[in-house]
Amino acid sequence: MDSTTTTTNGTAPRRLANFINGAFEPPAAGQYLASPNPSTGAHALDIPRSTAADVDAAVAAAKAAFPTWSKTPRAERSRLLLRVADLLRDNADRFAQAESADQGKPVKVAATLDIPRAEQNLRFFATAAQHSMGGHTSELDGPVQAFSYVRREPVGVAALISPWNLPLYLLTWKIAPCLMTGNTCVCKPSEFTSHTAYLLCELFNQAGVPPGVINMVFGDGINAGQPLVQHKDVPLVSFTGGTVTGARIASIAAPMFKKLSLELGGKNAAIICADADLDRAVATCVRSAFYNQGEICLCTSRILVARSVYDEFILKYTAAVKQLRVGPPTDPESDLGALVSEQHMKKVLSYVQIAKDEGGAVVTGGHRVHVPGHEHGFYVAPTIVTGLGPQARCMQEEIFGPVTCVSPFDDEQEAIEWCNNTVYGLAASLWTENVSRAHKLAAQIHAGTVWVNCWMVRDLTMPFGGSKQSGVGREGWPSSLEFFTEEKVVCVKL
Repeated sequence: MDSTTTTTNGTAPRRLANFINGAFEPPAAGQYLASPNPSTGAHALDIPRSTAADVDAAVAAAKAAFPTWSKTPRAERSRLLLRVADLLRDNADRFAQAESADQGKPVKVAATLDIPRAEQNLRFFATAAQHSMGGHTSELDGPVQAFSYVRREPVGVAALISPWNLPLYLLTWKIAPCLMTGNTCVCKPSEFTSHTAYLLCELFNQAGVPPGVINMVFGDGINAGQPLVQHKDVPLVSFTGGTVTGARIASIAAPMFKKLSLELGGKNAAIICADADLDRAVATCVRSAFYNQGEICLCTSRILVARSVYDEFILKYTAAVKQLRVGPPTDPESDLGALVSEQHMKKVLSYVQIAKDEGGAVVTGGHRVHVPGHEHGFYVAPTIVTGLGPQARCMQEEIFGPVTCVSPFDDEQEAIEWCNNTVYGLAASLWTENVSRAHKLAAQIHAGTVWVNCWMVRDLTMPFGGSKQSGVGREGWPSSLEFFTEEKVVCVKL
């Protein structure tokens, strides 16, 4: 549709443009998607409905920029990325406000998580890549004497497809290592949360990053994402998002022998052992289940509690969750803002009904919240469900919202079986004061990350990713170095 409507207060929605070869360009087809403000439901932005023509132009620009950018000294690439980071720091308030309005999260979450982490991503990869780009060497000293060494070389044009839950945070997590290793890129942010990606392009221009090095096409997966993934001049694809979409991307990319990194869904469990510090576990599990409205792939959606402390835990946990405040994202007192879209809100609430149908009990929450002055916003109360077995849909399927299921277990082996009994394997947390138990149980959990007595403590030098249907490949350093480069062996006979 060509959007010509206005917002509910009579003002025209802001119209975004694609960013191709250093310039902002309208979509080739002249069509736009309406993007609402989740906290009010009002039409706030017009997003380009990009098509293959826009993707072709962006890829052509990235391909043309690659020969020069790939030969640009790492020190210069680092200087430019650090300049972008400085500009982001200087505009942090503007970006936090935009991220909140676009995604629905409280401004304080965007200001303390999303924007600082995006800046950190840029700074970390800008410096790490300066010091660890080389490969190993070897020398043969037998009948044939030769000296061999490994070169790491950029691959080319990367497709970087990012999700709507942590828009700028996860986009920079891809852009920074991609550019620092000498690749160019075409980014496709989620059509639900495109604003900060658009604003980021302004910063890349201000920093003096050459045209074509970074390009941005906005739109949906069918019309923009798929043409990008299947483009013949795009040799590597990095995607963060849902498992169903990830499977579709893999089916396209694999026959074309593209390098592929997929960070997908999760059904993360917390195991609370009998000797856990319950007060710490309760406080952290409140955060891990409901931070960012539960819209983080690492959020805890299953809490497994030793039966001997289950009653005490559920009493304390319920009391703490009831203290959470759902409200306008601009209110500093709001703990949870709005879910990203009306469609997603309905999906989350449908799982609450599924839980009831399967015999679960809703201890607290489970309903839409009508916030005064924001009655059309997409708010859901933080929800605790009990009484479900390990095979229940709400214990198996990713809900991706403020809903968590709490169940007791009788012994450690049962806890591990429940924890591993899903198609996902992204993350888990483990609560115990016994060091030996912590190591023993962590070794048995099928997940890419296991936190012990904490949650979402991130070290960018550690590999990040999932097992099973939670993804393929790892991000972080040096994992991103390995993904965004090809190894070439040079052997010199002496």
